[in-house]
Amino acid sequence: MEAYLVFDDGEAFPGEWIGTPKEKAGEVVFTTGMTGYQEVVTDPSYAGQLVTFSYPLIGNYGVWPGESESAAPRCAGIVVSELYREGDASLAEWLDRWEIPGIAGVDTRAVVRKIRDGGARMGVVTSDPIRTLQQWPDPLSLEWVKAVTAKEPVVYPGQEGAPHIVLVDFGTKQSIVQHLVQAGCKVTVVPFDWPVEAIQAIKPDGLLFSNGPGDPKALAPYLSSWVSLVKQIPTMGICLGHQLLALALGADTERLPFGHRGSNHPVREVESGQVWITPQNHGYTVRPSSVDTTEWRITHQHVNDGSIEGLAHRYYPLFTVQFHPEAHPGPRESAALFQRFLDRVEAAKGVTV
Repeated sequence: MEAYLVFDDGEAFPGEWIGTPKEKAGEVVFTTGMTGYQEVVTDPSYAGQLVTFSYPLIGNYGVWPGESESAAPRCAGIVVSELYREGDASLAEWLDRWEIPGIAGVDTRAVVRKIRDGGARMGVVTSDPIRTLQQWPDPLSLEWVKAVTAKEPVVYPGQEGAPHIVLVDFGTKQSIVQHLVQAGCKVTVVPFDWPVEAIQAIKPDGLLFSNGPGDPKALAPYLSSWVSLVKQIPTMGICLGHQLLALALGADTERLPFGHRGSNHPVREVESGQVWITPQNHGYTVRPSSVDTTEWRITHQHVNDGSIEGLAHRYYPLFTVQFHPEAHPGPRESAALFQRFLDRVEAAKGVTV
């Protein structure tokens, strides 16, 4: 059955439906990863987005238990060139079961070129090649974070005497939790809007601000409440968490032309000069001119475009990274940053991790 990806400027790309036809609108983004499609569609950071896979064949190894980043697919839909539909663990059947629409047979190279040349755009997967919408999803809405945050605190017990980490959940990937749990930590995952007083009451040894979807400025009403925490408690921010902590302490964010999404983004650590190949998934970045270098050190930069990929505060026990050190999917070169964080927590708490 014919389907179309129709952009907000009216340009339509034909294909065929994956699963049950279901019209869905969202920001059209592309990811360059060659593997990891299951992790991508279950990554809460993709909430509200139509994900175009630049790799030409998707679905060839099925869907596997334990590989998802959340309990269900989170993206608005998917766009692929060729979909492998066979096997006992079919990606198409799995997406259909969760009512996630998609289209296959699309010229994804042309879609990627359109986004790269023209910047971020909205689109809709539909049966109507001339479909127009009066109102498009708003990246500045809080609905995306609200849809993927924990509904109530979730506690993962740790080893006796190990640090207690509170993970502020804006749409965290499960592999972030797993890294902390595997290190022996007790982890309490709390909703993004959990009161600061409640966080203080459980006396965490460290804080981690997670990844998540949407424009970081959607969370502007919450920024000032976190400042008192991160001034005192060792804190790490990842992706959206990186942007939010920068905003909370005086920097600004801006939209990238077409974002960084994939498993092969080169990032240089400024101090050592070492280059890591990193997984990334973000459409916004900290604006370099807004960073007060008397307060912050820029610790990491993207090799391709020079954008900020990491910050460390000069006076508060706080550092952040724009990329994903949990590396799922992707290379694990930067996973040691979790231990760097836990070493800071250890030093402040006086325990051995």
